[in-house]
Amino acid sequence: MTQDFFLDTTHSDSSNPDLYLASQSPRRALLLEQLSVDFIVLAVDIDESQTTLEPPNDYVLRMATRKAQQGFRCLDESNTQATYATVLAADTAVVFNQKILGKPKNRADAKQMLSTLSGHSHEVLTGICLAQRQRDGRLRQESLVNKTSVTFRSITEQEIEWYWQTGEPKDKAGGYGIQGKAAMFISHISGSYSGVMGLPLFETSELMTRFGFALSGRRLNER
Repeated sequence: MTQDFFLDTTHSDSSNPDLYLASQSPRRALLLEQLSVDFIVLAVDIDESQTTLEPPNDYVLRMATRKAQQGFRCLDESNTQATYATVLAADTAVVFNQKILGKPKNRADAKQMLSTLSGHSHEVLTGICLAQRQRDGRLRQESLVNKTSVTFRSITEQEIEWYWQTGEPKDKAGGYGIQGKAAMFISHISGSYSGVMGLPLFETSELMTRFGFALSGRRLNER
């Protein structure tokens, strides 16, 4: 299995356990940097197919958990010393009427997605999983789902065509990126902006604090 490791040394805190991000998403890496912790990126590859009748909430939780587990397999296969390692994984889905809208296959698919979202509210679900190998070899694991409601104003066909031509929708779930040019289509969000981007920082920081990470001077026993 191809493995991709790099160390982000922007921040340093030797009191923290080793942290690995099981995602190659540059957006998730930028978000995680905001928590001022060192981390190493792991390239994980899993089957992301949705099972028959699987609810979107269950799907993002399963994907995040499987990515975290695959992260530990990558560490084991590379003989990385990870006795007290922590793996963070996340998965994001755009959901309309209980149907997951994935990345568009082509121009027509993207235009159909954006037409569907136009003038309506939809949910963005981000599942996160934090798994930590304890010193005695046991695996401690917690996961949760962040839900955010996003409302689009009505979008014209000309605007959808223009947006497709920018190239932005091609690799985005639901055919749009909230942090990019699609922001002009969004009239309201209720929930977590960072969750829509791919990593809800409030929930992530709460989990990491419970797992022994010292964030922003917060005491480890503070709840």
